[in-house]
Amino acid sequence: MSAPRKLKMGMVGGGRDAFIGAVHRKAAALDGEIDFVAGALSSTPEKAKASGQDLGLAEARNYGSWEEMLEKESALPEGERIDFVTIVTPNHLHFPVAHAFAEAGINVVCDKPLVHTSEQAQQLIEVVERTGVVFAVTYNYTGYPMVKQARHMIQEGEIGEIRKVIAEYNQGWLTTKLEESGAKQAEWRTDPARSGAAGAIGDIGSHAENLVATITGLEIEAICADLTSFVPGRRLDDDGNLLIRYTSGAKGVLIASQISVGEENDLRIRIYGSEGSLTWHQEDPNFVVYKPLEAPVQVIKRGNDYVCEAAQRASRLPFGHPEAFIEAFANVYLAAAATIRAKQEGREPDAFESDFPTVHDGARGVHFIEKTVASSASDQKWLDARLPR
Repeated sequence: MSAPRKLKMGMVGGGRDAFIGAVHRKAAALDGEIDFVAGALSSTPEKAKASGQDLGLAEARNYGSWEEMLEKESALPEGERIDFVTIVTPNHLHFPVAHAFAEAGINVVCDKPLVHTSEQAQQLIEVVERTGVVFAVTYNYTGYPMVKQARHMIQEGEIGEIRKVIAEYNQGWLTTKLEESGAKQAEWRTDPARSGAAGAIGDIGSHAENLVATITGLEIEAICADLTSFVPGRRLDDDGNLLIRYTSGAKGVLIASQISVGEENDLRIRIYGSEGSLTWHQEDPNFVVYKPLEAPVQVIKRGNDYVCEAAQRASRLPFGHPEAFIEAFANVYLAAAATIRAKQEGREPDAFESDFPTVHDGARGVHFIEKTVASSASDQKWLDARLPR
C-alpha cells in the first residue's frame, strides 16, 4: 500500500523580513507530511513575488495577492489545489483572508489572535460549521509535550480541586519605543489599526489565557484588569495585570508584560490544587514540576515512558535531548494535518489527531481580549467575562 500523498500548503504573509512565516514553514515541514507549494507572501505584488522566488516557489503558484491565490487555487482540480492555507499576516488581515478561504472550502491554519472582534470570530465559526473545513489556530505552546502531560495530570485528579492559577508572560523587547526605529514587528503590533484593541494583552496575554484553558479546562467568570502603556506615546498597552475569577470558584492571576527589562520569552504557569501543584516554564519546557501534598517533589521529564500517551506522541527525540519551540509548533501542524487527512478519508479523527486549538479556542481568546480591555477602561471592579451561551 502506497504512502498517502503529502498535504499541499499555501501561505498568506510570511515573506521577506517576517519572523513568524519562517517558523511556520519549518514547523509544517518537520515531519514530512506537508509541502509548501503556493503563496501570496507580502502586502505588495512586487515584494510577494520576490519573497516567493527567494523560497523557490514555482512561478505559476507564486501569487501577487491572496485574492489571486484563492481564485487560481480554487480553480485547480482536487488533489492539485492546496489542501490548506496558513495565515501569518498582521492581525487585521486574519478575518478577511480566513473567511474567504473557509467560504471556498479550503482548510485554514491561522495565527493568533484570531481576529479583531467577537463578531468576526462568530462569523468564522458559522462558516466553519457550514462548510466543514478544518480550522486550526496556532497557539503553539499547546504543542509542548509537557503541557499535554500537565493537562493529563489535572484530568486524572492528581492535584485535586484547582484553587489558584498564576500565568505569566514576561518580555522586555518593547521597553523602549522600538516602533519608531523601523522595527517591523514593533510597528504593526503597536498600531491599533493592524493589531486590534490590545497590545501586550492581545499578543502574549492571549497565549497565557489559552495555556490556562488548555491545561486546566477552567472557564473565566469575571475579570478585574489593569492595562498600562508605560512608554510615552504608545497607543496600545505594553503591560497588563489581571485578577480572574473562574466559574468553578478557582481564582487566577494573569500577567502579560512587554516592558519587563531583561526578560525574553518568560511564559510560565503555576497551578495549585487541594492535593498538589504543577509548574511549567516555556524557557525550560522539557519538564513539569509536581509537588504533591505531604510527599516529595517530583520532576517529570519529557521523553520517558511514564508520561501520558499524548505527551509521548508529541515527542520526537529520546529523553535528555531538548525539544522546544519549532517542535511544539510542528505538533499543531501535525494534528491539523491528521484531521484534514481524516476528513479526506471520510472518517472522524481520533482524540490525538484532533488535539489542536480550533476556531472556538480562537474565538474565546478574542472574547478574553475584549473583556480585558473593557475591564481596564471601566471603573467597575469586576466585569462579567463569561462566554455567551
